[in-house]
Amino acid sequence: MVEITNFQIRFLDVAYLRMHFFLFCVIMRCTNVTEGILIYMGKTGLIVEGGGMKCAYSAGILDKFLDDSIAFDYCIGVSAGAANTLSYLAGQRGRNLRFYTVHLDDPRYLSVRSLLRTGNLFGLQYIYGTLTNSDGADPIDYEAIMKNPAEFYMPATDAKTGLAHYFSKYDIVRDDYRTIMATCALPAFCRPVNVNGHLYYDGGIADSIPVHHALGHGCDRVVVILSNPRDFVKQPEAHRPVYKRMLHKYPKTIEGIDNRHLNYQASIDLANKLEKEGKAFIFAPSRHMPLSTFSKNAALEQNLYELGIADYEVSAEKLKHFLNI
Repeated sequence: MVEITNFQIRFLDVAYLRMHFFLFCVIMRCTNVTEGILIYMGKTGLIVEGGGMKCAYSAGILDKFLDDSIAFDYCIGVSAGAANTLSYLAGQRGRNLRFYTVHLDDPRYLSVRSLLRTGNLFGLQYIYGTLTNSDGADPIDYEAIMKNPAEFYMPATDAKTGLAHYFSKYDIVRDDYRTIMATCALPAFCRPVNVNGHLYYDGGIADSIPVHHALGHGCDRVVVILSNPRDFVKQPEAHRPVYKRMLHKYPKTIEGIDNRHLNYQASIDLANKLEKEGKAFIFAPSRHMPLSTFSKNAALEQNLYELGIADYEVSAEKLKHFLNI
């Protein structure tokens, strides 16, 4: 029988521990294990708020992400923020800006005429069909989106249940961009969009700033792009009698609109908490701009886009440190 010495036993114990440490590091997606330093490499997420024409701000920041080759494992955008994020994932720098400036003058884009003719104040079919399709005036690069390794989601509000449904990029059909239209369909200002037999309204009703979704999908760090300055406090929606009558078929959507300001603030509070813990990096307009969801001033949209660029440049080094790049 071979006798094992105490030295050999200690050697085997050390080897056993090193092997398990290595396996633990692999499981936890670690780097730099040679010096015994444990660096957790979880998912990094991007969250882009909606806000209609106020989203020219995020368009500027997303273009700077492209300039600096900043990428994410996971992306989620809401309403116009979703459309902006898709152009970013496609690598189409400058495309978003054109939708806030060049295309804005066409009455099919945003007008009372569009509302009367189509039932949509924002011409969703014009924006995400006529312009965006492969034969359109400003097509999205569908193949580039599909090839991008990042996860992508966008919430839409189920008109019947009032709950968020999260479409992934694999739900997007080339030249049939109803999923994008769905996340952008403002209640009372747009008709609900039919996707696979279900009617949907704007994703911002059910989940304005989907921090919980990002965390639930494994993100341990998130970059959040807001459409309003940090001191913004969302108020209860005005004109309740009007939208209650117009949406009488969808009481759960009405309930969602009634509670939106509360859910919005809860998401903001969570994002701020994560920021204090070093788990979130928040962009928000550094000054107030005279713009609303329905603005049609191309010059002001250009200014808001440039504010996004300026705010990014001020914070670029801090962001890169946060992202470890």
